[in-house]
Amino acid sequence: NFFAIRPNMKWYTDITEFNLRGQKLYLSAIIDGCGRDIVAYNISRSPNLQQVMTMLDDAFKANGSLNGLVFHSDRGWQYQHKSYQYELARRGIEQSMSRKGCSPDDGLMEGFFGILKREMFYGKEDNYANLNELEQAIKDYIHFYNYERTKTKLKGLTPIQYRNQSLVA
Repeated sequence: NFFAIRPNMKWYTDITEFNLRGQKLYLSAIIDGCGRDIVAYNISRSPNLQQVMTMLDDAFKANGSLNGLVFHSDRGWQYQHKSYQYELARRGIEQSMSRKGCSPDDGLMEGFFGILKREMFYGKEDNYANLNELEQAIKDYIHFYNYERTKTKLKGLTPIQYRNQSLVA
């Protein structure tokens, strides 16, 4: 059950790769189970621990108390690292990981990555002269997704509108 009745109850994270003519870019993101908004993200030329830790710091700075949050990921090595687990534990966040070999457990995050790539990358690779242009396009898309792209599941609201409405209620 990916849905949460209020923001900051359930978060999901993963990393996806963009391959632009043999050069790679990695997007690490966190999505909230309530409004499906992207809470924080980081883009890097390599999928490393610093990328994930920077993303975590950004998420923690942007959100208040997260005690009791369930934070789900796959079994990637970054999420099994002691420093990652320590940062979650010290904030009272419960770490949840997919069962071995069960990628549907991270379906919400994978779903976002699929939407993002279908709408701004697949078949449009020629629009980007280099990784810097692709990186800016990813940032622009995430802003569009959070603030402008309405969703039927969210009663015609954008993810941020739904999140803000849920925080007030």
